Amino acid sequence: MTMERKKPRRLAVAAALVALVLAAQGFVTCGAGETQSLIKFRGSLSNATALSNWGGSADSPCTAAGSNWTGVWCNNGSVWQLRLDGMGLGGGLDLDSLAELPSLRMLSIKGNSFEGPMPEVRKLPALKSVTMSSNRFSGPIPDDMFDGMRALKMVYLEGNMFTGPMPKSLAQLPRLVNLNLAGNQIGGKIPDFPQMELQMVNLADNQFEGKIPRGLSNMNASYFAGNKDLCGKPLPPCKSSRKLLFIAIGVGVALSVLLIVGVVLYRKKSNIHEAHPVKVQRGFGAYDAGLTDAQINHQQPQMKKRGGDHQGKLVFVRSDRGRFELQDLLRASAEVLGSGSFGSSYKAALLDGPAVVVRRFRQMNKLGKEGFYEHMRRLGSLSHPNLLPLVAFFYRKEEKLLISDFVENGSLASHLHANRSAGQPGLDWPTRLKIVKGVAKGLEYLYKELPVLSLPHGHLKSSNVLLDRNFTPLLTDYGLVPVINKDHAQQFMVAFKSPEFSRSDRTTKKTDVWSLGILILEIITGKFPANYLKQGKGANADLATWVNSVVREEWTGEVFDKDMRGTKSGEGEMLKLLKIGMCCCEWDVERRWSLREAMERIEELRERDSDEEYSSYGSEGDLYSSRAMTE
Repeated sequence: MTMERKKPRRLAVAAALVALVLAAQGFVTCGAGETQSLIKFRGSLSNATALSNWGGSADSPCTAAGSNWTGVWCNNGSVWQLRLDGMGLGGGLDLDSLAELPSLRMLSIKGNSFEGPMPEVRKLPALKSVTMSSNRFSGPIPDDMFDGMRALKMVYLEGNMFTGPMPKSLAQLPRLVNLNLAGNQIGGKIPDFPQMELQMVNLADNQFEGKIPRGLSNMNASYFAGNKDLCGKPLPPCKSSRKLLFIAIGVGVALSVLLIVGVVLYRKKSNIHEAHPVKVQRGFGAYDAGLTDAQINHQQPQMKKRGGDHQGKLVFVRSDRGRFELQDLLRASAEVLGSGSFGSSYKAALLDGPAVVVRRFRQMNKLGKEGFYEHMRRLGSLSHPNLLPLVAFFYRKEEKLLISDFVENGSLASHLHANRSAGQPGLDWPTRLKIVKGVAKGLEYLYKELPVLSLPHGHLKSSNVLLDRNFTPLLTDYGLVPVINKDHAQQFMVAFKSPEFSRSDRTTKKTDVWSLGILILEIITGKFPANYLKQGKGANADLATWVNSVVREEWTGEVFDKDMRGTKSGEGEMLKLLKIGMCCCEWDVERRWSLREAMERIEELRERDSDEEYSSYGSEGDLYSSRAMTE
């Protein structure tokens, strides 16, 4: 071969080498194909104003310095990731356009308004991470949805409305590391996961049933909370039908023995002077399940025995209450008020004093004795017209007792949700407004007096708002986050059902504001936030989503509680309160109102509409445009 023939070939090789070097250094920008693919993808979206800088003066999404297109991340001159979280996007997802991006490895559309069936992500077989959390996707996920996605490691689909069984192709992804399906309605048996590098499979708050497979037995138990029919490690072991039969027989025999003993004791009328009438008071704390008579008769003597063995003393934290001893409580006539997620509550009628409420806590070992004493004394020093004061406490390592005043009128929850007798009216608008204002003032006081706590209340809900004879609200169960065991708090306390905790395992100074917003919506709609009954995360979307959907579609009076009287002259003010509630439970913490702003708006509310325009609250269209509440 002559030198003349070799020269062009050498030049071609050199040019190729230069191109490779430039590409490795990021000097080669992506071609017109990727640009057009992204523009086409944006065209399939609705409300895409956040992507208005796609195109324009920037011909290419990728430059030597990276990308200046919103949500676009580049690597080696090609589109590598799309992060379009919380942009209010909706419409379709043109995954065929994204399939034309050969270097795309991550797609995240968390916290938008996409709906409909699961997008066909298998059209993007090279993806390593897919995040579609907190949208409105629904329906079953096809069994073959993840076929061929051999590189996929991260799948986040929590906070949607998916149904049906878990697709087998998802469980069989060979490189899967993290999977989050929490807060959906997926059910059936959980398939086994054979991956060796698996770190997280979060299936909480779904409808799974049966035994947890061996491949997931070492996962955190919280990943399976809220599935009432699951069993097996890390949850309690499954019980065979044979064992259940033996248990049923044993319980039957035990009840028969107890019945015979009870009849004998009754006939002999022995020790009658030590017996105390015990009854269950229904309606106090509508969220708490009442105890059966058998449980009551079992628990009260048990409480007496432990107290007598310990010979402990009550520690009073207020100087404006009469003193009494633990034995006075144990000898008092008792009513069981309920049994909630933290323990049982009793009303004790002292012989020479007012009735008090005794609450037993067993999940209160987060602090040692000295820390516990110090925190209880701090709570006992709080004094405000809208707080139920802590009167005294009793400390044992295994359980704690907190004593407070008894409030005759019961809880806000019982007035909103308990069955009323015929002709008994519901709470009227002026009373509900009074309650909202009082709750807000009490919460504001907690923020002021407990500044070191990110959750000054932590468990704000209508069963923890008591009402005195004048319907003045009294907050209870406040300031307990520092003493409640962490796992138990995260399973049951309202603050840990917030969007920010569901999304990133964190709470902020605005988390109690979110709880206030949900409470406001509950008060004005009369609807019970049913997801509060769920354990673990993701319980925030039920009531808030319903309110958001009603006001988005068409304004009608249907959003207001039909049992609320005196609404004709106050609908404008009620509309303002609805807006306040929505802005308080905005899912985006940055956009959520602060407590100070909420307080200012609540204080402006009146019982009757004024002649003034309320333009500061926006038109009805503006009111309903808020992306409030759902993660």
